Amino acid sequence: MSVKVRIPTPLQKLTGQGEVQIQAANVKDLIAALEKNYPGIRDRICDESGRIRRFVNVYLNEEDIRFLKQEETGLKDGDEISIVPAIAGGF
Repeated sequence: MSVKVRIPTPLQKLTGQGEVQIQAANVKDLIAALEKNYPGIRDRICDESGRIRRFVNVYLNEEDIRFLKQEETGLKDGDEISIVPAIAGGF
Protein backbone atom coordinates (compact mmCIF):
# COMPACT_ATOMS: atom_id res chain seq x y z
CA MET A 1 0.00 0.00 0.00
CA SER A 2 1.33 3.41 -0.93
CA VAL A 3 0.76 6.00 1.78
CA LYS A 4 1.57 9.72 1.57
CA VAL A 5 3.48 10.94 4.62
CA ARG A 6 3.64 14.63 5.46
CA ILE A 7 6.99 15.38 7.05
CA PRO A 8 7.24 18.29 9.52
CA THR A 9 9.84 20.98 8.85
CA PRO A 10 12.24 19.84 11.63
CA LEU A 11 12.51 16.37 10.00
CA GLN A 12 12.80 17.56 6.42
CA LYS A 13 16.57 17.79 6.84
CA LEU A 14 16.49 13.95 6.96
CA THR A 15 14.06 13.43 4.07
CA GLY A 16 14.93 16.42 1.90
CA GLN A 17 11.23 17.01 1.21
CA GLY A 18 7.90 17.78 2.84
CA GLU A 19 6.07 14.68 1.57
CA VAL A 20 7.19 11.14 0.87
CA GLN A 21 5.46 7.98 -0.39
CA ILE A 22 5.92 4.87 1.74
CA GLN A 23 4.71 1.29 1.36
CA ALA A 24 3.39 -0.01 4.71
CA ALA A 25 0.56 -2.11 6.16
CA ASN A 26 0.38 -0.25 9.48
CA VAL A 27 1.93 2.71 11.31
CA LYS A 28 4.62 0.55 12.92
CA ASP A 29 5.72 -0.70 9.49
CA LEU A 30 5.56 2.85 8.15
CA ILE A 31 8.01 4.07 10.80
CA ALA A 32 10.34 1.15 10.01
CA ALA A 33 10.18 1.98 6.29
CA LEU A 34 10.86 5.65 7.02
CA GLU A 35 13.92 4.64 9.04
CA LYS A 36 15.16 2.37 6.24
CA ASN A 37 14.84 5.17 3.67
CA TYR A 38 15.81 8.07 5.96
CA PRO A 39 18.17 6.84 8.70
CA GLY A 40 17.79 8.63 12.02
CA ILE A 41 14.13 9.58 11.60
CA ARG A 42 12.82 6.84 13.93
CA ASP A 43 14.81 8.24 16.87
CA ARG A 44 13.08 11.58 16.35
CA ILE A 45 9.61 10.00 16.25
CA CYS A 46 9.91 7.08 18.72
CA ASP A 47 11.34 6.60 22.20
CA GLU A 48 13.80 3.87 23.24
CA SER A 49 11.01 1.28 23.52
CA GLY A 50 9.79 1.96 19.97
CA ARG A 51 6.62 3.79 21.02
CA ILE A 52 5.74 7.10 19.40
CA ARG A 53 7.00 9.89 21.64
CA ARG A 54 4.27 11.63 23.60
CA PHE A 55 5.10 15.01 22.06
CA VAL A 56 4.73 13.66 18.51
CA ASN A 57 1.21 13.43 17.13
CA VAL A 58 0.50 11.12 14.20
CA TYR A 59 -2.68 11.50 12.20
CA LEU A 60 -4.19 9.08 9.73
CA ASN A 61 -6.44 11.01 7.35
CA GLU A 62 -6.75 13.74 10.03
CA GLU A 63 -7.63 11.30 12.84
CA ASP A 64 -5.24 10.94 15.77
CA ILE A 65 -3.92 7.35 15.86
CA ARG A 66 -4.06 7.47 19.67
CA PHE A 67 -7.82 7.05 19.31
CA LEU A 68 -7.42 4.21 16.82
CA LYS A 69 -4.97 1.33 17.35
CA GLN A 70 -1.87 3.50 17.86
CA GLU A 71 1.18 1.96 16.13
CA GLU A 72 -0.90 -1.03 15.04
CA THR A 73 -3.33 1.19 13.10
CA GLY A 74 -3.80 -0.34 9.65
CA LEU A 75 -3.11 1.60 6.46
CA LYS A 76 -4.60 1.28 3.01
CA ASP A 77 -3.60 2.54 -0.40
CA GLY A 78 -4.08 6.29 -0.69
CA ASP A 79 -4.08 7.04 3.04
CA GLU A 80 -2.35 10.17 4.28
CA ILE A 81 -0.23 10.30 7.42
CA SER A 82 0.73 13.57 9.08
CA ILE A 83 3.53 13.69 11.65
CA VAL A 84 3.04 16.73 13.85
CA PRO A 85 5.44 17.70 16.66
CA ALA A 86 3.87 19.35 19.69
CA ILE A 87 4.85 22.98 19.93
CA ALA A 88 6.22 22.66 23.46
CA GLY A 89 8.10 19.38 22.92
CA GLY A 90 9.93 19.81 19.62
CA PHE A 91 12.45 17.51 18.02
